[in-house]
Amino acid sequence: MKRLILIISFTFCTIALNAKIYDLVNPSGKLKLQVEVSDHITWTLLVNNNEVMSDNRVSMSLADGRVLGSSPKVEKMLRKTMSEKIISPFYRQASIATTYNAMTLRFQGNYSLEFRAYDDGVAYRFITEMKEGYQVKDECVEFKFADDYDMIIPYSDKRADKYMSSFESQYTQQKVSESTEAECFGFFPIALNLKENGWLLLMESDLISYPGAFVRSMEGSIGLKVVFPPMRETEKETSSGCLYPQTYKDVIAEVEGTRSFPWRVIGYAADDKELPLNNMVYKLAPPSRVEDISWILPGKSTWDWWNGARLYGVDFISGNNTETYKYHIDFASKFGIEYVMIDDGWYNFRDKNMLAPRADLNLSELCAYAREKGVRIILWAVGHTLEKDAEEICAYYAAMGIAGFKVDFFEAQDQHVVETLYYLAEVTAKHKLLLNIHGTFKPTGLNRTWPNVLNYEGVYGLEQMKWTDKDKANMPLNDVLIPYIRMAAGPLDYTQGAMLNASKNDYRSIDHMAMSQGTRAHQLALYVIFDSPLSMLCDSPSNYLREEECTRFIASIPTCFEKTIVVDGKVGENVVMARKKGENWYVGGITSWNPTDYSLNLSFLEEGEWTAEVIKDGVNSNKIGFDYKKQVLTVDTNSMLDFQMASGGGFAVILTPKN
Repeated sequence: MKRLILIISFTFCTIALNAKIYDLVNPSGKLKLQVEVSDHITWTLLVNNNEVMSDNRVSMSLADGRVLGSSPKVEKMLRKTMSEKIISPFYRQASIATTYNAMTLRFQGNYSLEFRAYDDGVAYRFITEMKEGYQVKDECVEFKFADDYDMIIPYSDKRADKYMSSFESQYTQQKVSESTEAECFGFFPIALNLKENGWLLLMESDLISYPGAFVRSMEGSIGLKVVFPPMRETEKETSSGCLYPQTYKDVIAEVEGTRSFPWRVIGYAADDKELPLNNMVYKLAPPSRVEDISWILPGKSTWDWWNGARLYGVDFISGNNTETYKYHIDFASKFGIEYVMIDDGWYNFRDKNMLAPRADLNLSELCAYAREKGVRIILWAVGHTLEKDAEEICAYYAAMGIAGFKVDFFEAQDQHVVETLYYLAEVTAKHKLLLNIHGTFKPTGLNRTWPNVLNYEGVYGLEQMKWTDKDKANMPLNDVLIPYIRMAAGPLDYTQGAMLNASKNDYRSIDHMAMSQGTRAHQLALYVIFDSPLSMLCDSPSNYLREEECTRFIASIPTCFEKTIVVDGKVGENVVMARKKGENWYVGGITSWNPTDYSLNLSFLEEGEWTAEVIKDGVNSNKIGFDYKKQVLTVDTNSMLDFQMASGGGFAVILTPKN
């Protein structure tokens, strides 16, 4: 027995003596990665010299039995410091100036690990240089924490197939130890509150030809472990044209021998206000592959689906027909709205043929009419239906004058779906068509690589109000969490703009008479707060025409900005953001169901007098959600604007220099 103990002790000491630690510190010195290489590879993260994550194993298991990261032998270590200016044309800011420190460890076996440390986070990824392609059985990605931190996490919807999800979930606020995957997995982005050490955001970037990440709790540790959906072995096309997996293989990906893998991202924010401005996902994504982007035009769009294509005060039967969309085009033209979205119903689901629109909808006539009015049309489609004949469909509709597609119902993030989205982004860009991706996972940088991808869903958006009972939805809370968590991953198509606004007690889910929870001013503020280069006006043109003052206010807010600052905010309680485009500033503020008195300091303004056009909660908006007040004021950089935000309330301000 003593001899056995001695042998074990000797073995342990030998491993410890052979272990080597490689440190990587970010430019500010606040973040330190410690990568330990022994008989395996692990990393530890320190924030302000405090250990917050530790002993996270890194490995990749291949189907042929090789394990990258098992008994690793470092052949070479490379370090570099890089500064770059990234042009970000359809984003929350015109450009991103960034500096990072990098370290690459090259191992025997033709693989490397690359680590980067920025001031707003750290990241790592595998790189392989093998002659032949191979299958990946699994990748070990761990997030073990030094304490049982408070966590804000979205869980996938409960389905028989745990790998299937629409990725439209309200957030769960819990301790890390309270996480469970008994019924469903969690997914990125995930926020962790380090108290005095700030926040962490778990994300991924540069997701190409590889599955996206789910997470589950770790047995025996306070932490999360990534779970990857396997490759699909068999699949089934539904009657509506959606393509869903039926059975799975025992590998997660088939890849080329030489490639880089997705970045495992741990974003960092010193305080709440830094979270909405985290640029890690965008910075780590591959650069744009579209040389000429002059044809990519962000903007706003009418949207027929949320309101059931219903109009009133007209002399025709409204619905999916030519007359209805001419009315939408006239409305869009009147208010300077760039696009009209024609959603579900313009082609027959059962036929699965996008080249055969319904008989009472003349698309070529609508395109010609829209062209005369300075408006363009975007078409919705089931993603797989477009994918099957993408070249022919894109060429046909580009020639007709269609501006782009909104694609939907992917419901997964396995390798097949990831490759499909990349293909659709590429083929639509080839034909100079925009792409708005719905029914899928969060952004992972595709919008930088293919900037014609103007928007994403993967968010619990306003459409949920069509069917969600009031005791199951908390949209004001959801809205004040989104900027701090989901928005860090990339743009989101929340589809705001409801003109029917209800207090907490008055809200009801009525499909084709849908309403929002909270106030009118809250809805208008979302046009400033959310990153949404292609932004919807979700309500009926008939309602907007009845509310022309609000409609003109919405139409005057840009969808992309040159500069963004978070003026104030606390995660889960409120947020106030200011954005600049040209000479003008735009400010939006929202609160949860808790009423808030707030004084807006305008010190971010340049010198001189400014005209402030203000939309704020009316005195009765706690009871009547659509009660609001408009003011026009003269202000300067020393001014303060006082607001009494109602329950689920907000405010929006457009600031124009008087000169």
